[in-house]
Amino acid sequence: MLTKRIIGCLDVHGGRVVKGVQFVDIVDAGDPAELAARHAREGADEIVLLDITATHEQRQTLLDTVRRTARELFIPFTVGGGIRSADDAAQVFDAGADKVSVNSAAIASPSLIDAIGRSFGSQAVVVAIDARRDPDADDPVIDAQVFVQGGRKPAGRRVVEWAREAEARGAGEILLTSMDADGTRAGFDCDLTAAVSDALRIPVIASGGAGTVNHFVDVFGRGRADAALAASIFHFGLSSARALKEELAKAGVSVRLPC
Repeated sequence: MLTKRIIGCLDVHGGRVVKGVQFVDIVDAGDPAELAARHAREGADEIVLLDITATHEQRQTLLDTVRRTARELFIPFTVGGGIRSADDAAQVFDAGADKVSVNSAAIASPSLIDAIGRSFGSQAVVVAIDARRDPDADDPVIDAQVFVQGGRKPAGRRVVEWAREAEARGAGEILLTSMDADGTRAGFDCDLTAAVSDALRIPVIASGGAGTVNHFVDVFGRGRADAALAASIFHFGLSSARALKEELAKAGVSVRLPC
């Protein structure tokens, strides 16, 4: 049985970690370097830092924040936001990232995935997809839509279709965020996660809605995710990666337990 990964997420705005509900109602959660170090100590398998306003503000990723955070980590570190070219990705790697995440820029220019993959390897390319179900569609899951610009704008692409293209272009992983579930702590969108997982050969990271251990059990089982991302439950002390993993192991989920 393959080990399932637990990933701590840092949504960064203005150099601070923030968290909202369904991409709005943002509140401060702390310093990214401090939170990353804490999540790593407590057993997170990886850290993802997303500069959530870089694309909307048409600027590059906050490299100083990336450097400060990378210095605190000994586990894989993914950075996204404001990466529009292979040169941008190179700067983020130089600042200490192990992987880069691309979202809006990849939709605007899908060849960006190919370019980063050629330069740094597919294992270093994560394509992030912000997804929202279409309640008016015949099948709200299959017809779920991709959003860009930090969830502000529909991209005119279906989620499963875009995930398949991203894989074909050389993405090593898909980071799938359900905008409907984001920050609600009511559970992952397992049906949407399963639809994407079943369509691909590469790993899918589920994001949006984590609130209890059972939510993780559900997304690893019914949702067929390879990894799951959490933010609110870690930032605000509701749980830790260590405690979560211990409960997942008891539930029969294969995880790497911290020493």
